[in-house]
Amino acid sequence: MRRGEVVLETRSLSMHFGGVRAVDRVDFQLWENELRCLIGPNGAGKSTFFKCLTGQLVPTIGDVVIRDIHVAGREPHEVAGLGVGIKTQVPNVFDGLTTRENIWLSCRRWHGARRTDALTSETIERLQLGEFRSRQVGSLSHGQRQWVELGMVVAAQPWLVLLDEPAAGMTHEETDRTAELIREINEDAAMIVVEHDMNFIRRISKKVTLFHEGRILMEGTMDAISKDRRARDVYLGHRA
Repeated sequence: MRRGEVVLETRSLSMHFGGVRAVDRVDFQLWENELRCLIGPNGAGKSTFFKCLTGQLVPTIGDVVIRDIHVAGREPHEVAGLGVGIKTQVPNVFDGLTTRENIWLSCRRWHGARRTDALTSETIERLQLGEFRSRQVGSLSHGQRQWVELGMVVAAQPWLVLLDEPAAGMTHEETDRTAELIREINEDAAMIVVEHDMNFIRRISKKVTLFHEGRILMEGTMDAISKDRRARDVYLGHRA
């Protein structure tokens, strides 16, 4: 469902590596408070597309526009400075610090000390991280570390959140909890999630964008894409 305005848009976005067109003239729109999942087979271009959005890669051609600001070529910290929370595939946490210290440091980049204290406590309660708030992150399970990084992202109160495979490597119970967290975060922020787990996607997203050979093959609900012959041929197969 479309609500409000387009908050993120790409225009003829392309990323070439030598003769390989990893992303090929992609036009994409994300609406206010929308949650969109990006899927596709390995090499389809979705991860490269994500990195162009976050500033990890500078596109060869085209543009990325976030709330009317042209960001193609900007550094990741400049993109984040627009109110964008970014979580990459590999957890970016400080293993030697506690859960609370990790979240506090992330929040302190954008807020004063008093506000940071309040937001850190609110985030720990909101994401139900209290049981390991004082434990060093290096001692936590993979799923718990992922939740700490989600806390680091949302503590800064972003209005747009970009997540790359947030449920990868999690147990069934951890995946369930992560789906709940993402739905909760989506109440306050638009989101783009790159993910492979079809059941997880069905739980969190109303609209899915399927990439194939660097382009958008189709968009729609997970159920609709699962029934489409082209989608089954290029990606879903028996997993649908």
